[in-house]
Amino acid sequence: MFSPHCQDASSDASHGMEAIVMGIYVIQHEGAEPDEDPEDVGVIIEGVNVLQGLRNVANGCVLLLGLIYSLNLSYPKELKNTFEFLQKVVMELDGNRLSQKVQVLKNRLLE
Repeated sequence: MFSPHCQDASSDASHGMEAIVMGIYVIQHEGAEPDEDPEDVGVIIEGVNVLQGLRNVANGCVLLLGLIYSLNLSYPKELKNTFEFLQKVVMELDGNRLSQKVQVLKNRLLE
């Protein structure tokens, strides 16, 4: 879901982004510390950079979920549980119907 890249490797990064079905990318300067602000944060859907210039990953997550709902997209198979957790546990939307994996995780977090 998250794809970090260094700015100096932008041609390699853009090639790698084309293969991403749905996700958030973060571009930082080479040698940047983890607590430094990223150079760019954006959202990719089906290999296309649909949003860029976002301030942080949290904004990217919210906007990605908004795009999924507004465009009526299905969650990618490999990220289905991640998006279900964000939607139903973190955002408390339709939280009464959870898959077994997400229910187990929620119970463990609430212990």
